[in-house]
Amino acid sequence: MRKYQIVSTIVLLLLCNLLPAQPAPDDAVVPGAAQKWPYLSFIGNKPFAVVANHTSMVNGTHLVDTLISMDYNLKKIFSPEHGFRGDAEAGAYLYNSTDTVTGLPVISLYGANKKPKPKDLNGIEIILFDIQDVGARFYTYISTLTLVMEACAENDIQLVILDRPNPNGFYVAGPVLQPGFESFVGMHHVPIVHGMTIAEYANMVNGEGWINGYCDLTWIKCKNYTHKTRYQLPIQPSPNLKSMEAVYLYPSLCLFEGTVVSVGRGTDTPFEIYGHPDINYGSYSFTPAPNQGSSNPKLNGQVCYGQNLHYYGKNFHEMPMKFNLYWLLEAYKALKGKGRFFNAYFDKLAGTDKLRKQIEAGKDIEEIMQSWEKDLEAFKKIRKKYLLYPDFE
Repeated sequence: MRKYQIVSTIVLLLLCNLLPAQPAPDDAVVPGAAQKWPYLSFIGNKPFAVVANHTSMVNGTHLVDTLISMDYNLKKIFSPEHGFRGDAEAGAYLYNSTDTVTGLPVISLYGANKKPKPKDLNGIEIILFDIQDVGARFYTYISTLTLVMEACAENDIQLVILDRPNPNGFYVAGPVLQPGFESFVGMHHVPIVHGMTIAEYANMVNGEGWINGYCDLTWIKCKNYTHKTRYQLPIQPSPNLKSMEAVYLYPSLCLFEGTVVSVGRGTDTPFEIYGHPDINYGSYSFTPAPNQGSSNPKLNGQVCYGQNLHYYGKNFHEMPMKFNLYWLLEAYKALKGKGRFFNAYFDKLAGTDKLRKQIEAGKDIEEIMQSWEKDLEAFKKIRKKYLLYPDFE
């Protein structure tokens, strides 16, 4: 079986270099999905499935619609958190369904069924994985990727990743997840910002033996992408990441989800702002209210005071600190003594209980960040082995 895996991978990688890709202006980044002929030639008449959502677009047309229109043998769709059409709010329980556009069965990989079952894979020979990630450990698409890889390994199914750029792929930062803190918002011992594309991350999962078995893995690389690329997402990746500013700020501000502080869910600018009714600094205020993507936002109907970080996100590449703990520490100081600040979710998001304890002990940013260095350096050495694109250093 392993010999077949190696041969089939080589064939597909050769096709990527020999067959024409979709034309792109100048040196524009071309995602793997837009380079159709290599993977379509590889699929041929084989029955296959896709793991996809609303970001799985090819030149303005959904990947699934493209495959159906070309009469390929697509059997079913697997969808991650937020659903196939990308309109479910974070954490919403998703059920299996039928796509109203194509009539294909949609198997949810969020909720009770996070990993494809053998019955879901019956008759499937290949799975295409095409989802836009944002490069943060707690963004659950890489957890879905891992469980799909494991299901493929256990059921002798080939996985083809149509790679997409990582909009936060130009740095590595944050605490590394520690043993005992694994969850669906952090399955592996990687930092909050891992600096890898989906295909690179999958190679690391395979190479480091982080799944049960070995996944027959192939990928279509992005063209004209490096880890220095400032890639602008053409489609918002989830309902509450509505802007590039939010995408850049997300790795830092998501830690507030494990506290009493709001990150603006229930407003037009989630993950660009933060606040709480009892914060006594800053001139910015907002009032969360139910909206699409957040039916019952934290601090619903209460006036929250805090900061608008849109300017920071707008000028993110010029800012000296990318992963920024300042806002978290300032909010803790402002609310200390006014009730419980952290909830049980915080340690899962941080991947450790050490960060919470450091903040509670009054440690400063420099001391906290210095405590990550040894683990970060060890991770960077692992990461280097699996990069498919020129690095930022």
